[in-house]
Amino acid sequence: MRHAGFTIETFDADDASAVEQAAAILHAEIGPPRHAGFGSLAGARDEVRDCLADGRHAFLARAANGDILGWAGARPEYDGHVWELHPLVVRRDAQRRGIGTALVAAVESLARDKGGLTLLLGADDEDFRSSLGGVDLYDALPARLAAASTDRDHPIAFYTRIGFTIVGVIPDANGRRKPDILLAKRLRP
Repeated sequence: MRHAGFTIETFDADDASAVEQAAAILHAEIGPPRHAGFGSLAGARDEVRDCLADGRHAFLARAANGDILGWAGARPEYDGHVWELHPLVVRRDAQRRGIGTALVAAVESLARDKGGLTLLLGADDEDFRSSLGGVDLYDALPARLAAASTDRDHPIAFYTRIGFTIVGVIPDANGRRKPDILLAKRLRP
C-alpha cells in the first residue's frame, strides 16, 4: 500500500536489514526505561523474530529510500476471532505522519480478511502518563476505567483517536501501580 512518503508492506522474515532496523526502532522507542525486555538490541531483535514466527504476521512502513520508519505485529487469538496488535512502533522522527494509522489499518485488513472480529492491544503505563498509572486500581476500578484519560503523550490517546476503546486493565502488570491498559476495536466487514 502506497502512502505519501512511505509504503506499507508485509514484513519478510528473511530481510536481515529490515529485522535489524525494526529491532533498532523497537529498542529506541519502547526500550528502557519503559520496557526492560527491549533493554538491549538483542532483546529487541528476539521480539522482532518472535513477531515473525509461524502463524504471526507483521507489516513494515518503508520510506522511498528503503529505510524502515515503523512496523506492527499481529497474531490471532481465540481461534482467530480476536487478533492482537503487538507491537506498534514508529521511529520518533517519523511520528505524526500517518504511519501508525496506516500500519494499524494493514493489521485490521489482514485480521478482517482472516475472519477476525476484534483487534486487541495492551498499552502499558509504566511511567504514569495516564490516569490509570500511579494509582491503586483495586480501589474503585469501574469508576477509574470510566474516567480514564491521559495527561501527556500516552499511546492510549492515539488508539482512542483511531477507534479503539478501553475494555479493561491489568493492575500492577508491570510493577506496583504500573498497569497494562487493554484496548479493543470491533472489526467491521
